Amino acid sequence: MGSFKSFRQAYGALKDSTTVGLAKVNSDFKDLDIAIVKATNHVECPPKERHVRKILAATAVARPRADIAYCIHALAKRLSKTRNWIVAIKVLIVIHRTLREGDPTFREELMNYSHRGRILQISNFKDDSSPLAWDCSAWVRTYALFLEERLECFRVLKFDIETERLPKTSSPAGASKSRSTSRTVLSASDELIEQLPVLQQLLYRLIGCQPEGAAYSNYLVQYALALILKESFKIYCGINDGIINLVDMFFDMSKHDAVKALNIYKRAGQQAESLAEFYEYCKGLDLARNFQFPTLRQPPPSFLATMEEYIKEAPQTSSVQNRLEYEQREESPPPADGVEEKQVEEENNKPLQEPAAAAAAEETQAKEEVKEPQPLVSLDSTDDLL
Repeated sequence: MGSFKSFRQAYGALKDSTTVGLAKVNSDFKDLDIAIVKATNHVECPPKERHVRKILAATAVARPRADIAYCIHALAKRLSKTRNWIVAIKVLIVIHRTLREGDPTFREELMNYSHRGRILQISNFKDDSSPLAWDCSAWVRTYALFLEERLECFRVLKFDIETERLPKTSSPAGASKSRSTSRTVLSASDELIEQLPVLQQLLYRLIGCQPEGAAYSNYLVQYALALILKESFKIYCGINDGIINLVDMFFDMSKHDAVKALNIYKRAGQQAESLAEFYEYCKGLDLARNFQFPTLRQPPPSFLATMEEYIKEAPQTSSVQNRLEYEQREESPPPADGVEEKQVEEENNKPLQEPAAAAAAEETQAKEEVKEPQPLVSLDSTDDLL
């Protein structure tokens, strides 16, 4: 087994050196081709920083779009031709890092390319040269699904949940800490109903990136997983900010939209539990020991019951008066005849209340009856993830 592994390493090194030699002679993008081959070689370690920096420089906004398109084409060709899990995961790491750290033009060109070539669809990829390679191949396919979902999320949202956020604001507790806010906090209800399921699907793909078998203890897999963990909190905060915004508009929704919003809210609670389990699983990894994982909360069951009660009597079309009409309705048994007559007499003897005071009293009562849920994620001790 050891001799076979040594043979594969020698064969991989020979292929890398041959590819570099050909790039020096035949390529019009010699420096970029060499950087890609060296960043994604057969050596079982993360891509070297100097090669990644050359790729980032080649895809900067100052470069022609044709150069950026060629870089994506070269990465796609490298990924489609390899049958080695090390090369495949390193290509995905380079793509992921360029999406996170590079210029938005790379993301735009990658989306254009994916319409034609589907660069990240590698569902048939496998390396069965060893038990480790088999387990890591499965994780590589999962990693590619996450990156593909990340692009799909951008197509719907029209902004990057990871990099494009609102300016930092003071924390609700009045402490000195502050955090940036997701753009979902400003979205309208119809936009949230479209955006939140896409974000929840991205989080589903993220939670699925749980290494199993021999892949769990592999350093290269852990390196890629650390990049995913860094994005997990911002993705979940984007969902959480959107949920708070959605709940604020819930009692103004039509029945059709309210049903969708309730399903989104329920799934957010389920994903909070799944993400908490994922964090617990990752705490045993070497590269995750420096992370401070956030504390996730479940939505209060009482508020879910209030939302379900509203749906039973929600109108077919939304109205500004829906919230007040629902919140002012009190459930009480009808009074007896004598009691009713006495109450009517007392009501007639009451002094008339000014319209403005009556409206203020009704608004105060409405606020007391319907309380918004607490955020599903704690905002403490998350600086390293933000």
